[in-house]
Amino acid sequence: MSLPSRLAIAIAACCCTSVAFAADLRTVVDQAIQPLLKKYDVPGIAVAITVDGKPSYFSYGVASRQDGTPVSENTLFELGSVSKTFTATMAAYALVQGKLSLDDHPGRYMPQLKGSALDQATVLNFGTYTAGGLPLQFPEAVSNDEQHMLSYFRNFKPKATPGQMRQYSNPSLGMFGHLAGLALKEAPADVIEKQILPRLGMQHTYIRMPQSALPDYAWGYNDGNKPTRMRDDLFSVEAYGVRSSSADMIRYVQAQIDPGQLDATLRRAIEGTHVGYFRIRGMVQGLGWEQYAYPVALEQLQDGNSNTMSRQLNPATRLTPPVQAPAATWFNKTGATNGFSSYVAFVPEKKIGIVILANRNYPIPARIQAAYRILSQLADQSTRK
Repeated sequence: MSLPSRLAIAIAACCCTSVAFAADLRTVVDQAIQPLLKKYDVPGIAVAITVDGKPSYFSYGVASRQDGTPVSENTLFELGSVSKTFTATMAAYALVQGKLSLDDHPGRYMPQLKGSALDQATVLNFGTYTAGGLPLQFPEAVSNDEQHMLSYFRNFKPKATPGQMRQYSNPSLGMFGHLAGLALKEAPADVIEKQILPRLGMQHTYIRMPQSALPDYAWGYNDGNKPTRMRDDLFSVEAYGVRSSSADMIRYVQAQIDPGQLDATLRRAIEGTHVGYFRIRGMVQGLGWEQYAYPVALEQLQDGNSNTMSRQLNPATRLTPPVQAPAATWFNKTGATNGFSSYVAFVPEKKIGIVILANRNYPIPARIQAAYRILSQLADQSTRK
């Protein structure tokens, strides 16, 4: 057989394999995602998956029930707390440049907090929710005003010594991002939008929505099936304010899996968000991302993302020294606003990752189960190769 003939056969075999894989992947994703649309009355879901650096997109339902706009990989969803991973990247970006230290105390950047109880906590404590028991949300009495914010932090009475307990908290992570911005002498939104996102190739991700992007912005739907979008609030930029598409988010995941293609500063910042600082139950808390030794059981992921973890104080064990996560790690982060929900997970060793974005805040366990089902089958296929 001639070389051209053998080459043609090889190419045909490769194409058939690719087509078969795409069909199998579609079936796997459909089986995991379609039941969610019906069970939880979710208007639309966008899924993006990366396998060996190659993205695939799967879109379901509508971005708006009013006009029937279909979901696509370019539809913009509110990421909710997945935004915290961007804030963590910004803080790590400041660390790499030597402008911020995790051992600093807030009083270094905010003299108004010197001498307060919270000034005993470090930048690391705020970034890992171990500052002393800050609550999930600011009290309603704390308005979107810097003086109210300062007064709240200055008068806060910690429930625990810094580093002893973890309490998942928007004010805690918000302060982490705020301190990073002060260290960089720039607004966090400017750093993320003008320096970090472009260098990640994320051209369709926003904190401040431009008029030109509004046609792609989905409507979220609350418990009463009313269309809704989030409002700007105290520390919303740092804690839950990013909007993005599944296409952009899978680029973000690919950068997490293989940051080697990034410039040195951003690569080191991404790697800095993969360091583990505290162990809480079966999960390791890093900056933004939460980590699990891989392979991991579904039950362990569900526990790590449960209400017990997000709404209660949990004992935290400091990892000394901090641990750079191995490639065999399941990284994840959940997010939600009143009308949207998200889940992002990836395993660098397997070169697989997933993004699930929806315009309804449906239960976290269902998101995790769907993602786990999909990634587990992808990992099995990777093992058989």
